[in-house]
Amino acid sequence: MTSAVALNPVTDSRKTTRVGFLLLDNFTMIALASAVEPLRMANQLSGEELYSWHMVSETGAPVSASDGLSFTPDFSMTNAPDFDLLVVAGGVDITRSFTPRQINWLQGMGRRNITLGGICTGAYVLAHAGLLDDHDCSAHWECMAALQERFPKVRCNNRLFTIDKNRMTSSGGNTPLDMFLHMVSLQHGPKLSNAVSDMFICDRIRSEFDQQRVPLRQLHNSGEPKPKLVDVIELMENNLEEPIELDELASFVDVSRRQLERMFHKYLSCSPSRYYLKLRLDRARQLLKQSSMSIVEISAACGFVSTPHFSRCYRKHIGISPRDERKGVWVAADPNAIIREPLKDAELELARSASALSSAQAEPSFGSVSLQ
Repeated sequence: MTSAVALNPVTDSRKTTRVGFLLLDNFTMIALASAVEPLRMANQLSGEELYSWHMVSETGAPVSASDGLSFTPDFSMTNAPDFDLLVVAGGVDITRSFTPRQINWLQGMGRRNITLGGICTGAYVLAHAGLLDDHDCSAHWECMAALQERFPKVRCNNRLFTIDKNRMTSSGGNTPLDMFLHMVSLQHGPKLSNAVSDMFICDRIRSEFDQQRVPLRQLHNSGEPKPKLVDVIELMENNLEEPIELDELASFVDVSRRQLERMFHKYLSCSPSRYYLKLRLDRARQLLKQSSMSIVEISAACGFVSTPHFSRCYRKHIGISPRDERKGVWVAADPNAIIREPLKDAELELARSASALSSAQAEPSFGSVSLQ
């Protein structure tokens, strides 16, 4: 079950909520911007510094985003100030984007009972640190397979975002916007969060019960709903380890097997069996690239009766063997590796939030929303 964000400012709306973002190598800029911008706009519309935000890297050195842009943080982990909320900003190639030192630091934050969050694939790092055990969790669908298989104590879901006690996790893209708008609403009321949404031309604030991946969204583009086909595909996606027979799938949605086959050929140009196989091979590919599971284990987890059968199917449909696909798979970071120290301590500078708030004073929207 989810609950309100466990931040002190929830009970004291006069306090500035201090948000830190731990930037991992190859973090996604869109997820970071989607998290920071609602905080900035909440300040601008209220005319108050409701939120402050700072960027943190392991050593204080610049971090490259997945788009190649370099981002200079405000602090290193060793001189970062206290935060009410610390968010791990993940991105591509997540299993090789964090270090043992970052894990230790996050575990220390967890022992201090600080609210922890993850955006895009940041939930994977929190799970690796044991900080999502027995918590509901949202993460980008691309790393969901690795999360589920590697961390069975984490309750993964397909929702856009999840707030469970003092953990906040969201999927990728612009979904952090919805999660932080939800936080703004919890702390300062829906009037402010709706105004922020209007400023960003959002048609609505999506809830934590919205799904991040609407199956086959393109099926609805013609305006003709295909709910039975979508229902069948959802059944397939939820039953990859033990595939369901086609007759049984058809009966679940109250159509004949022949009708089911016609639907797949009409809208997807393939048979139900081929589409099901593609889903299982896609899951296998994720596990090969993102987990340390053996090929035998992956074969079983994706519903193949034998490893040779899995290898033949993989080579036929993907073009290479599972063994070749696995080359370059993640290897745990060497705990004895030399960690670069920052050249010098980051100097305390004017908070970005205060600077942005000052700059926004000339904006027509400055202070336009009352918190009373």
